[in-house]
Amino acid sequence: MSTILWVIIVVIAVIVIWIISAYNGLVVLKNRAKEAWSDIDVQLKRRYDLIPNLVETVKGYASHEKETFQKVTEARNMAMQATTPEAKAKAENMLTSTLKSLFAVAENYPELKANQNFLQLQDELSDTENKISSSRRFYNGNVRDFNTKIEVFPNNLIAGMLGFKKFEYFEVSDEERKNVKVSFKNEEKAPAPKAEEKPEEKNESKPE
Repeated sequence: MSTILWVIIVVIAVIVIWIISAYNGLVVLKNRAKEAWSDIDVQLKRRYDLIPNLVETVKGYASHEKETFQKVTEARNMAMQATTPEAKAKAENMLTSTLKSLFAVAENYPELKANQNFLQLQDELSDTENKISSSRRFYNGNVRDFNTKIEVFPNNLIAGMLGFKKFEYFEVSDEERKNVKVSFKNEEKAPAPKAEEKPEEKNESKPE
């Protein structure tokens, strides 16, 4: 074989090896992002399962708050039906807003706030909110890595041809970042500091 032919073969081999390597790397990052989204989905489903019990518990003390209960239920249904990260984020923001209204109602019922079932649901929901937040950060980190990978040269030359598309971030509003208030435990107030007692002045009789 001529030198030129060998050079062509080597160049083709290098290109093929690079394409295989780039493809495998993108597949790994893509699967990581999908797995991270699955973690979010699990926590969101747990949240959806807690909400009906929470609503029913509050109903036992504030049955007349029908509009609030309806809004929570509708927002939950919309969130469950959302499929894409963008649509899911918008629906979750709306659901969070209605949950805040629900807890605002509960604020007016001391007996409800002391109900053991309600307290347990508070703890479970709070724990779920924290896990969603953690899973969201993990997912967005993986999405950032994948999206960057398919945008940089030379990966961007083949990413589209190989069928790789950007993932959507699971972003939330500033209002969502403020966790739903789920704690009604009374904080003990520190006793007010006692005023310092001034020593009594003794009336000493002056010597005449």
